[in-house]
Amino acid sequence: MATAVATFGMGCFWGAEHIFRKVSGMISTTVGYMGGSYENPTYRDVCTGRTGHAEVVQVLYDPDRVSYERLLEVFWESHDPTTLNRQGPDVGSQYRSVIFYHTPEQREVAVKMRSVLERSGRFARPIVTEILSAAKFYRAEEYHQKYFDRHL
Repeated sequence: MATAVATFGMGCFWGAEHIFRKVSGMISTTVGYMGGSYENPTYRDVCTGRTGHAEVVQVLYDPDRVSYERLLEVFWESHDPTTLNRQGPDVGSQYRSVIFYHTPEQREVAVKMRSVLERSGRFARPIVTEILSAAKFYRAEEYHQKYFDRHL
C-alpha cells in the first residue's frame, strides 16, 4: 500500500480530524501543532497565540484510494477560508486557515486550487488561506486525539 501525508489547519483540530477520518482512503489521522517557532508546544502554549503554531490535522492516506485533490476539496468545503484567524467561535492565529505542503506537487496543486476558487466567485470575501512548507509537526496531547470519536 502506498502512503502519503497531508497537513491542514482549519480551525479547531477536533472537528478537522473528525471530518478527515470519514474520508475513504484515510490510513490514520493525528492532531497537533505546526508552523510556529516554539519547541515542543503544549496546548496551553498554543492557546496563548504567542507560539505561532496552528492547530492542524495531519493525515496519512493511500494516494491509490484518495487523491490529494480530493483532500483539498474536503478542506475547502469544511471551513470558511475567508476569515482571518477565526473559525466559528474559535478566535486566534492558532485557528488560521493553512495548508502545509509536504512536496512540491502538493504546493502546486494547492496554489492552483486556491487560484481557481478565488476566480470562481464562490466566496464573497477574499481567501486568506496560507500555503506554507510543512514544518516540524508536534503531536497534541493524547486527550485531543480522536476527541469527537470519544465524545459524540
